[in-house]
Amino acid sequence: MMTNRRNWLATVSTIAAGTVCADGTHAQSVKPTIFKYCLNTATIRGQKLTLEEEIEVAGKAGYQAIEPWIEKLEVYDKTGKPFSELNKRLNDYGLTVESAIGFPAWIVDNPTQRKKGLEDAKRAMDLVARVGGKRLASPPVGATNADVKLDLRQAADRYRELLELGDTMSVVPQVEIWGFSSNLSKLGEGAMVAIETGHPKACILADVYHLYKGGSGFQCLPLLSGVGMQVFHMNDYPDLKRDKINDRDRVYPGDGVAPLAKIIQHLHTAGFQGVLSLELFNPEYYKQDALKVAKTGLQKMKAVVQNALS
Repeated sequence: MMTNRRNWLATVSTIAAGTVCADGTHAQSVKPTIFKYCLNTATIRGQKLTLEEEIEVAGKAGYQAIEPWIEKLEVYDKTGKPFSELNKRLNDYGLTVESAIGFPAWIVDNPTQRKKGLEDAKRAMDLVARVGGKRLASPPVGATNADVKLDLRQAADRYRELLELGDTMSVVPQVEIWGFSSNLSKLGEGAMVAIETGHPKACILADVYHLYKGGSGFQCLPLLSGVGMQVFHMNDYPDLKRDKINDRDRVYPGDGVAPLAKIIQHLHTAGFQGVLSLELFNPEYYKQDALKVAKTGLQKMKAVVQNALS
């Protein structure tokens, strides 16, 4: 009976995590992973387009989703135009709002600042919900300097409070890893904060550049499930040391030295079937036509995925 039980457990583990090869690596699971391709509007931020124009670019370039910045939603809201017009534009281009980029100071020790951060988060979530959005990026704003070191268990309690706010707004806040931060700069730190909330919707927003910048590497991505990561920021980086590289150095997927094929395979092994969102801050791309940049990014992102999973 014990032998049968062990065999059953081994079978279930293999199905859930993918086959383990003789060399200890994970083979791809039988079921193919289907990613959703998204444009984070930071990629065309330098062209200074309106939100409506950014939606048009994403749609014409062939993306399935868009990840706008909260500040652009705030600007649109101040125009007095109805959000129904914005939603119609999104629908016309077949776009969903899978996430949005905001900077509420939810994690800081100072209670007054944290209270304001939650108020900012509530306003941001309201805007996301009004465009049918699903998630809000929640990086460690206000806790990035070297002289600020947080207790991660307290950070988990604060993230849970943010998640509970999200429950009331129908928007899921994602713990975002920032590689340059003194807090939540590593995948393991983000995982601890998410896990220790005990909240079923806790999840991590990771990024190729930030994982490298923070020194996490990519080998442990398979330890996280597809539920634990729902959006993943895609980019590449040149051959620069971690202490020298900056956001502006990000390049198109496949144009740098990041092990993107391995990263995609690791995501696949983890059961990730979510959103790959192209996030770049390259000033050279900002000098180019926004549609050209968006199309190029999508083509290169798809090529990397095809190469990794073929």
